[in-house]
Amino acid sequence: MGPAAATPEQLETAYALGYAIASVGWVVLTGGRAAGVMAAASRGAKAAGGLTIGILPSATGDDMSADVDIAIVTGLGDARNVVNVRSSRVVVACGLGPGTASEIALALKAQKPVILMEMSPSACALWQSLATGPIAIAPTVDIALAQMRQWLSQPL
Repeated sequence: MGPAAATPEQLETAYALGYAIASVGWVVLTGGRAAGVMAAASRGAKAAGGLTIGILPSATGDDMSADVDIAIVTGLGDARNVVNVRSSRVVVACGLGPGTASEIALALKAQKPVILMEMSPSACALWQSLATGPIAIAPTVDIALAQMRQWLSQPL
């Protein structure tokens, strides 16, 4: 999860994260749009030969990234963030914008494990103060992947 209006650093991290996740055989689920962190993570996953799912806000799919294999066209607008979170085993937030903030909040409320990347220390502190479930800050993709491995090895 991450902003459509992402920084170059966030885009680089999202691409590397998508690549790493797909390289270990996991599916990458994003907001599916051809913008920002969503597009970069999907592009990275496809470069690694992985499977990508996009949960699209539109009713038509016209906004879909070319790197999405399975498009779920919802027509839900921002409400599709609930689908993004509920369909994920681990939520990784790369950067922060209003939509990403809603996804993090929904994940915390649903007790989904959350990994924070490319965020300010004050933003990370806020999310950590609200968390009652698993949450981690990952300064690198390798650390994020190791944390995901740990959480995904535990039974549901």
